[in-house]
Amino acid sequence: MIETRNPARTADATPPASDPGADGHPHIRSFSGRRGHFTAGQRLAYETLLEHWSLPHRRETLVPVEVFGRKAPLVLEIGFGMGETTAHIAQQMPDTDFLGVEVYPAGVGSLLRRIDESGLRNLRIVQHDAVEVVRDMLAPGMLAGVHVFFPDPWPKARHHKRRLIQPPFVALLASRLAPGGYLHCATDWEHYAMQMLDVLSREPLLENSAGDATVIGETAADCRGFAPRPAYRPVTKFEKRGLRLGHGVWDIVFRRRPA
Repeated sequence: MIETRNPARTADATPPASDPGADGHPHIRSFSGRRGHFTAGQRLAYETLLEHWSLPHRRETLVPVEVFGRKAPLVLEIGFGMGETTAHIAQQMPDTDFLGVEVYPAGVGSLLRRIDESGLRNLRIVQHDAVEVVRDMLAPGMLAGVHVFFPDPWPKARHHKRRLIQPPFVALLASRLAPGGYLHCATDWEHYAMQMLDVLSREPLLENSAGDATVIGETAADCRGFAPRPAYRPVTKFEKRGLRLGHGVWDIVFRRRPA
C-alpha cells in the first residue's frame, strides 16, 4: 500500500528555532525536532545504503548529469515521509530523475530500502532542511517539477507561521522551476489548502493549471482553483482512510509562466 504520512511528524512538538540563511536572514523550520523510531530494516538500510543513494548538503550547485549519469527532467520531492509515494512515482516515470528531501532518519532509511529492493536508479536523497537544499544546491530553472505532498499542517494558529508553504519559499521554488515546470502541493487540511491556493496565486512567476483561483468564502468549497488529482500521484492508504471518514484532500498545481 502507498503511504506518505510521516509518523515522526507532530504538530504539538515544541517548534525549533530558526536558522540564518546565506543572506543573513532567518528562515523558520517547518519540521519538528522529534525523531521517528527506526525499525531494524530501516536502520540497516540507513547504515549500509546511505552513501550509495544519498547526497550531502553542500553550498554548491548540483550537477544532475553527474549524479544520475544522464540528462533527464529533474523533479524535487520535499518531505517524502516513509517514501512509498516517492518510490512508486519514480518507478512509474523511469525517464525522469527524482531528488527526495527529508530530515527524519527513519524515513530516509525506509526509502533507501525501497530503492535497493526495487532497483531504482533514478532517485537520490538529501537528508537536510529543504529550504537550504533548494537555496544552496539547485540552480534557477533546473527543475521540471516540485512535489510537496501532505506537509506538516501546523494546525494551531500560533504555529501557522511554521508552515512550509509561505511566500518567500514559494518564490524560491518558482525561481528553480524551468518555464512550464510545475509545483504540485497536496494536503488534507482545509485551512492549509486555502492558504496554499492563496500563496501560490500571489506568486507572479506562477499560473494556476486549474484556472484562476477565486476565494469567495471561508471553506474550500467556496474556492475555485483546486486541481483534480494528477494520475502520477497515487491515492495513499492514509488518504483512502480519510476519504472514507469524509475528510477532504486538495491538490494545487501551478506552473512556471513562460519566459
